[in-house]
This record gives sequence, structure tokens and C-alpha cells, in this order.
Amino acid sequence: MRTKPSCLALSNCYFCGMLFLQKKIFLIPVLGLFVFSSCDSLFKEKTEKEPLARVGETFLYKEDIASFITNDMSEQDSILFVTNYINNWASKQLLLSKSKINLPEEKLKEYDLLVDDYRSDLYTRAYVEALVLQSQDTAITTSQLREYYEKEKENFKLNEKLVQLRFVGLPGQFLDKNQVIEKIKGWEETDKSYLDSIAVQFKKIHFNDSIWVSVTRVMEEIPPLTPLNEEKYLKKSQFFELQDSIGVYLGMVTDVLEINSTAPFDYISPDIRQLILNRRRLNHIRKLETEIIDEAIQKNEFEVYGKDE
Repeated sequence: MRTKPSCLALSNCYFCGMLFLQKKIFLIPVLGLFVFSSCDSLFKEKTEKEPLARVGETFLYKEDIASFITNDMSEQDSILFVTNYINNWASKQLLLSKSKINLPEEKLKEYDLLVDDYRSDLYTRAYVEALVLQSQDTAITTSQLREYYEKEKENFKLNEKLVQLRFVGLPGQFLDKNQVIEKIKGWEETDKSYLDSIAVQFKKIHFNDSIWVSVTRVMEEIPPLTPLNEEKYLKKSQFFELQDSIGVYLGMVTDVLEINSTAPFDYISPDIRQLILNRRRLNHIRKLETEIIDEAIQKNEFEVYGKDE
């Protein structure tokens, strides 16, 4: 009987599994992996990196791949993942080596510049974002949102129809449908109380008719409503009854805003908040860029040659 590896409970040890299946791994030999008597030794501190594979003078090390292996992977999944990772890594390394040999020198220089620019952008963007997150003011009051809305109101035009409505979805064989219709239309306090008392019998429910909802969202919740018939049913003060194979939908539209109408404040305020935050962020970045240049000039770390005095 084969004994299970002692580290199986820790990580479904893919190294032990690869030891067992080493003859089935194709393309790339796993170097330095099979010199240990047990996989426990692979997790001990090492003074040197442990290679898994080599292409030319470039090595892939155990620590480069270990973080991708998760505890929920089975032993077989771990083996397959490591095998595929090594082969993909080797393929990229070989193609890279070939490209450096076969591409024109001017192209290589061009790509090296692009790589350097991209690396610089990654570092500087990460650093700037960290500074912004650390010091940016994200508090925005309702009065600030309202002030921005009133100032820019003409720019907030709807590109989609909005409606205010209340509706319920009933099972197909619901017995008291007529009474529900009466309550949905009446909407007195007693009507609301009654509907609330039997709400557990509804398949869907939306009673908050004071919020604006896009027609697209309404059609998602009420499948019988389509772009072809929504003009008929989604009109101000319109009651509708629609049915499909799932059930019956009863609704009352209280208000409508057409495309190109000014977006209502409550509907657009989340977007306004994001606009304000974006503006603050850009202003903060500009300030940081100015301050860092001024500081470098003061410390004699930055100067421009050839400028007229």
C-alpha cells in the first residue's frame, strides 16, 4: 500500500504528485524537484532558490509558482496546474528568446522603450494612487451634491426612460387577484397594510413608487414587458396586468420621465458624487505633481539645462 505524503493536508502537495507522475509530464523537465526524499523538505528554509525548470540561462523557481496553489486544489489538480504552468512559462521564454534573435534591432529598441515606459507608469500610478487614497477627502454632503446638480442640471439629460411604479408578481392560480388589483389601484393606508399582510404569497413585490427606475430594469423584473409593448403599459397613471408562464404581474405607474428629460436629483446623485470625487482626485494629483517638482528643485535634485536665465 502506498503511503500518502505527510504534507497532503497542508497543500495537496503537488510536488509529491509530480514525483509520482513525472514520466507523464511532457515538453519541459522539472529540474531540481526530485532530489528530496519527502516533500516536507521542500517547505523548509533554503539558502538558495529551488529551480523547477530551466530555459537557457533563465530559471523558474518553486517560490514563483507556490503562491498560485491553493488548499482547495486536489492533488491531481495541483499536478496538472504545475505542469501546465511550467509548459506555458517555457513556451513564453522560448518565444522571447527567438524574438530577440529574429526581430530587427530597431524594433527591439522600440519595444524596450515601451516596456520601460509601462514599468514607470505602473510604479508612479501605484504610488500616486496610494497618496491620493491616504489624503483625499471623500466626505460629500447632500448640500454639496444639490449645489453641483443645480449648477450642472442642463447637462444631466436622460438617455433612457424612467418610471415610478408599484407592482406585484402573483402565482398563476392566485385566488384573490381582484382584491389585489383593487388595493394596488387604491393605495390608501389600509390598502398598503392589507398587501403587506399577504406579501409572503407574492412572487415579486415593489411598493416603493417614490423612486425612479429605468425601463430596462423594470423589464428585467417583469418579463412580459418588452421594448415592443412598454410604450403601451408604462404610461403615467397607467394600470397594467401582464401574464407569462410563471405568473401574473399587476402594476400601477405613477409617473414617467422620457428620454432627454432632466434627470431627477435622487436618481443622478450617485453619479454626481463620483464626478465630485474624480474632480477632487485630479486636483489632488496635479497638486502632488507640482509639489514634488518644487521640492526636487529646492533640494537641487532637478534642473533643466539650456534654459535662458
